[in-house]
Amino acid sequence: MCLFPGMSKKSKLGLIILAVVGVNVLSSWYFVRLDLTEEKRYSISEASKNMVSHLASPLEIEVYLDGSDLPGGFERLKQATRETLDEFKNYAGTNLNYRFFDPNSISNPEQKNAFIDSLISKGIQPTNVFDSKGGRKTETLVFPYALVKYEGKEESVLLLKGNQALSAQEKLNQSYENLEYAFATAFRKLATVERKKIGLLTEFTKLQPVNFAGLINTLQEYYDLFIVDARTSESFLGLDALILPKPDFPIDDSTKFKIDQYVMYGGKALFFVDGLQVDSIGLEGTYAQPLKHNLEDLFFKYGIRLNTDMVKDGASAAMVPLVVGNMGDKPNIQPIPYRFFPLINNFGESLITKNLDLVLSKFASTIDTVSGGPAQKIPLLMTTPYTKVLNAPALVTYNDARLETDEQEYNQGIQSIAYLLEGRFNSLYENRILPQDPRAEYFKANSEPTKIIVAADGDLVVNDIDRRNGDPLPLGFDKVSQHTFGNKDLLMNAIDYLVDDNGVITARNKEVRLRPLDAIKSRDERLRFQLINLVIPSLLVLLFGAIKGYLWKRKYSA
Repeated sequence: MCLFPGMSKKSKLGLIILAVVGVNVLSSWYFVRLDLTEEKRYSISEASKNMVSHLASPLEIEVYLDGSDLPGGFERLKQATRETLDEFKNYAGTNLNYRFFDPNSISNPEQKNAFIDSLISKGIQPTNVFDSKGGRKTETLVFPYALVKYEGKEESVLLLKGNQALSAQEKLNQSYENLEYAFATAFRKLATVERKKIGLLTEFTKLQPVNFAGLINTLQEYYDLFIVDARTSESFLGLDALILPKPDFPIDDSTKFKIDQYVMYGGKALFFVDGLQVDSIGLEGTYAQPLKHNLEDLFFKYGIRLNTDMVKDGASAAMVPLVVGNMGDKPNIQPIPYRFFPLINNFGESLITKNLDLVLSKFASTIDTVSGGPAQKIPLLMTTPYTKVLNAPALVTYNDARLETDEQEYNQGIQSIAYLLEGRFNSLYENRILPQDPRAEYFKANSEPTKIIVAADGDLVVNDIDRRNGDPLPLGFDKVSQHTFGNKDLLMNAIDYLVDDNGVITARNKEVRLRPLDAIKSRDERLRFQLINLVIPSLLVLLFGAIKGYLWKRKYSA
């Protein structure tokens, strides 16, 4: 069947060329891309597109995850990184350039070591990857990082980032899902001119600034941080978010009123508050008593109840070093799970906690929701089903770590220790402010749409101190396991979710599903799959060639 009957071959060829030229001209005017994958793995969020489309200067990116000997999982992560950067470049144009470079490719040993030292000084740590090739074990130094440069500033991006409790394949898949958000966060940090204002209300805690060094340093990287003086501040309006970290003293009524009105005017707030107060602990223990923070009625009005209890998780807990016996004349000290330090790996459905590493908590309490109010209540952090709840006064002892977990004792199911509240709230002081009260002039009884996060563990944002030199350790760092848990990421995700008007946090929505082969079918029907994938395509090619040759011979032999 002829598409253009009566038209000569030259005319047809000219028409085809004209059509091709026309398509190319149109494509230079209108940018169109179609992502036909089910989970849109090759697309980036509208917020990311908007951000890179309005860059004032070029972004230069150097990716160090490269090399010919990369293990299979890292090769996939490298390809995913390239695809993500290609998508960014499609919208940034000449304002985004990237290249891949393998530090191991430097042949001169001195230059190679100097370059690696320069990377380490920028926080880019290599990873030793062990693999087997040809029956021999191999060791490869891999750099799962990228360095982003913008207007004389630099920011490193960790490409390999996921939950440590998952398998290597699942962790790599989470890293793939996190790529867009990781790069977008770095771009925003370097290119943002006007930074959000975060207030830190520290006058109600007995801890020193060094105990919040991880919190403070993390926030100062991305935001303008203000230490708020509640007594001298007429209000907290003007702040984009307000954080109350681990209060040990009651919040006075004047400050509580300012917090309430800050929320009513649409302010975002994060509360990291203990339910019970724990003093120094000996082997025989101490009784944790209810903490009088004077926020119970405020939380209740907003739709939650912070309980005066403490959770013990029998299935997931951090370690503490304890003497378990003697080795000769010296004590034998071993790390033992301490159930009062739950490692949270059970998260609610939220962008804040998606693909989050385990979160280290200490002496956490439970949170219940109460009926009433239009606000949506979303659990963020939850214990395992093997949980025991101790009501005040709760005996806290290190000797507890020596006991075996009794499944019948740890039977109180999953408990929530942190909640996200979204929507509109009613003021605690509704119908309590009289007309003659000076505060009545600006008093607001019902809030604008806003968001609040309440965590029943003040230690989530407290860092440990190095006893040798007094320096603060990273937020979430555990001295026993030497692992940095996801506390810092939890904090930054929470702040981003609350104050990010551009919506870069939506990049965390990306989902790349693993579709593994059925192991039993692939084993039992291996020969069938080999025939389908290797033999049948080859036979089809041969058959097509034979038919084509026969028709050609028949046409020209006549």
